[in-house]
Amino acid sequence: MVSVSYTCPHCGAVIDVERPPEIADRSVTLTAQPGWEYATLDDPPEAREAADGIVFECGERERTEGCGRPFYLNFVRFESGVELEPDPAEFGGPRFDFRP
Repeated sequence: MVSVSYTCPHCGAVIDVERPPEIADRSVTLTAQPGWEYATLDDPPEAREAADGIVFECGERERTEGCGRPFYLNFVRFESGVELEPDPAEFGGPRFDFRP
């Protein structure tokens, strides 16, 4: 497990999450990706690994004071070995893979 920090896109609060290093982050968005299933920080680690991402409630466990609004960490998803793009594509939010 590694500790990874994410910033709330609403207010800039920073939250730390323990997760396996092999999970690839796709984006952090203000709203959920259509059709994706999200775990919470209260779910066991194996449920968070199996989900399509994590929904955060800002202010829940941040290092800095949060605003209380939800935001979403989206993992890279695969189907039959092919990486799935967000649907619609512009819904993907900031990307972490630095591809155009």
